[in-house]
Amino acid sequence: MARDDGWLAEHMLILKLTSPDGAVRYITGAFPSSCGKTNLAMLVPTVPGWKVETIGDDICWMKFGPDGRLYAINPEAGLFGVAPETSTATNPNAMATLHSNCIFTNTALTDDGDVWWEGMSKEPPAHVVNWRGEDWTSADASTPAAHPNARFTVAADQNPACAPEWEDPSGVPISAILFGGRRRSAAPLVTESFDWAHGVFLGSIVASETTAAATGALGTLRRDPFAMLPFCGYNMADYFAHWLRIGESTSADKLPRIYYVNWFRKDAEDRFLWPGYGENSRVLAWVFDRVAGRGEARESPIGLVPGPGAIDTEGLDVSKEAMEELLRVDADDWRAEIPLIREYYELFGDRLPPELAAQVDELEKKLG
Repeated sequence: MARDDGWLAEHMLILKLTSPDGAVRYITGAFPSSCGKTNLAMLVPTVPGWKVETIGDDICWMKFGPDGRLYAINPEAGLFGVAPETSTATNPNAMATLHSNCIFTNTALTDDGDVWWEGMSKEPPAHVVNWRGEDWTSADASTPAAHPNARFTVAADQNPACAPEWEDPSGVPISAILFGGRRRSAAPLVTESFDWAHGVFLGSIVASETTAAATGALGTLRRDPFAMLPFCGYNMADYFAHWLRIGESTSADKLPRIYYVNWFRKDAEDRFLWPGYGENSRVLAWVFDRVAGRGEARESPIGLVPGPGAIDTEGLDVSKEAMEELLRVDADDWRAEIPLIREYYELFGDRLPPELAAQVDELEKKLG
């Protein structure tokens, strides 16, 4: 329907950001599974004076308003998230939301009739009934009590960070769109696209690196374009073409800016360089400044990245060297990425929009 009628039906969160001076911007974000989407949707910012509120955590419909800008609504009545590793440390708003009127699937059941999942508490209960309906004790901790994809669903307005306009039928004007995957290298903490077509290119190559325990060799890339792999109901190449058409439907200055974020970059010792969770508000603050006409950025072959000191690190336990690594664009990494992107694009045959093939050529040219 969105393709036929000229709008966007997306697998995206919608956030309301309010700066310390009271200015408001709305952003959306698309992330594959296990990339922190629900945590970002219910973020508690660590930067003083900033406020983050939830419009939606999963689905976003964007249509053009009379002013030529894209306006987003959340068509759902509730929030739907993965339970394991959700806790007061990782997502305090989610835990505050789950006090009542919830449906839990495939969690463990405690002896007092409550639910439990891995990561909810530092120590597991002595005894639960696991997701299979079997007795489980702390001695069985090598086998999860809750299914790894155990879920919760709850009414959206129980979220303490629910924005007042979450049900506004006219929607909210979108200033920025975020894409992101789970990459240990290559992708910087945040990159701004050069323009809409380049942003569609970044969205089309979203990828996460697998682990040996999950689906094969360590570091294998699993592409999930626009985080829509499980949801796109027609040929994905035609979907890319629709996004490109949307970019031609209004003037460039009215389109949201597009960003690629990566919370999961690691150092040589396989340690995460960025603390994530509430600290992601520092990246959102830079995005906010960029769409407001501020915020320092420097050009790289893959897009615009924050300049030195552009991201507020006051009070953050991340070294200057770690920040440099988080924002570094390694030309060798991206030269190695080029043949992988070309091989991936070959899946779409002649239906791949030529604009995207041209983006790969342009990237290769910039890398030298």
